[in-house]
Amino acid sequence: MGKKRQPSLAQLRAFAAVAEHLHFRDAAAAIGMSQPALSGAVSALEETLGVTLLERTTRKVLLSPPGERLAVRAKAVLDEVGALLEEAEAVRAPFTGTLRLGVIPTVAPYLLPTVLRLVHDRYPDLDLQVHEEQTANLIEGLTSGRLDLLLLAVPLGVPGVVELPLFDEDFVLVTPLDHSLGGREGIAREVLRELNLLLLDEGHCLRDQALDICREAGRADAPVTTTAAGLSTLVQLVAGGLGVTLLPRTAVKVETTRSNQLLTGTFAEPAPTRRIAFAMRAGAARGVEYEELTTALRQALRPLPVRVWETGTGV
Repeated sequence: MGKKRQPSLAQLRAFAAVAEHLHFRDAAAAIGMSQPALSGAVSALEETLGVTLLERTTRKVLLSPPGERLAVRAKAVLDEVGALLEEAEAVRAPFTGTLRLGVIPTVAPYLLPTVLRLVHDRYPDLDLQVHEEQTANLIEGLTSGRLDLLLLAVPLGVPGVVELPLFDEDFVLVTPLDHSLGGREGIAREVLRELNLLLLDEGHCLRDQALDICREAGRADAPVTTTAAGLSTLVQLVAGGLGVTLLPRTAVKVETTRSNQLLTGTFAEPAPTRRIAFAMRAGAARGVEYEELTTALRQALRPLPVRVWETGTGV
């Protein structure tokens, strides 16, 4: 058998443009090609593939049924070529191009100002795109290549994912003004066995962490009658007297200043904590950049009420 002829990228671009615009003139203008060249490229692709892709009538262009199917493939090929060029650009010039960062909702409002300021000041040529999603969606996005880097609570325990720890932070107990534990220091974890604890909805890792803390304190049941989709709502429910909740320290300033009906209490050592980290694919082409970004962000986070990991020491 003779070697099969391969379609060229120019032919695929021409076909994809016609498939999108269904109009030769508009398609030619969109990709900066002359109309005869575009028409010729599509005809050459049809000949190479041995398939009629378009139904040409005097008034308009239609995709044939095979053309409908192959247009999807052509777009996928061109997207992958774009990703290849983007990757090559990243290798040539660190901290340029696009970085798609996934962040969990219980981190985003409190850490993003620091992250965005750092990127703006130190990496001005980096196009940072932020996606706020729950942990399971973020992990799917990272492993499928939809996202490049995650900012979330760990450990994840996901094969092929490397965690770059940033800091540990304590949880505090948020109560209404008239609560017996309001504003107290050195609260024993055991009190969590008895409290009416308000939690986030299913799917939030902060909910799972709170339940773990309760289990460690010796509580067998899930203490949930009312739940909320976000920490802001949770805190408003506490202010309204419906119960108490656990907040990570980074969220306290933002969330508790919205109401004068709240008090925060701290736990006795060792306080319940969570660890926040970047997560990347093992062997990521830009892994060295992500490690450098981790080191820079650790420094930028020092003013926050957290215990920052020291670079190189593992603590």
